[in-house]
Amino acid sequence: MLPTREEAEKLLQEAEHCNPGPWGNHSRVAAHCAEKIAFLCENLDADKAYILGLLHDIGRKFGIRHLGHVSDGYRYMMSLGYDEAARICLTHSFNNQTIDEYIGKFDTSAEELELISCELKLMKLDDYDRLIQLCDALAGAECVLDIEERMHDVKQRYGSYPKKKWDANIELKDYFEQKIGEDVYKVVEKDTYKL
Repeated sequence: MLPTREEAEKLLQEAEHCNPGPWGNHSRVAAHCAEKIAFLCENLDADKAYILGLLHDIGRKFGIRHLGHVSDGYRYMMSLGYDEAARICLTHSFNNQTIDEYIGKFDTSAEELELISCELKLMKLDDYDRLIQLCDALAGAECVLDIEERMHDVKQRYGSYPKKKWDANIELKDYFEQKIGEDVYKVVEKDTYKL
């Protein structure tokens, strides 16, 4: 189950009041990208993709956390009955379904880490999971970024970027370009879209 587009936008606005920061606009850029790509995919709904992109980082509502935002978002969306959004909160950071590739601090309790690990193992990633992973890697806080530039930026800020995750992001871009038959950057209006 998912909130409506309007409800998702309201949830994001409320979350930003609790923890202001560039993550809110990053989520809007990810939503824009997800909608544009999904519109050209036969098996994806553009509205659903937009909502999932908007809510993928909603766990940031609860404060400045790294890995903790994943479990916070998952629990929050589940508490509202939005299981599809909860799933994306969990999967968006794990292209290869392993917490070993997480970039950032492991600031979770043992219980939160167990929740993330167990739920990830139970899931079979689908095209919505893959799409939001891609869009998360494309979205800056003000505009669409070149995926390799974004990964270099993350690597500089955190000191590393796992090669398997890097390669997985490039493969996601290729995967969706094959599905839509177009350059992803053109579809998401990389050179013109600004918040």
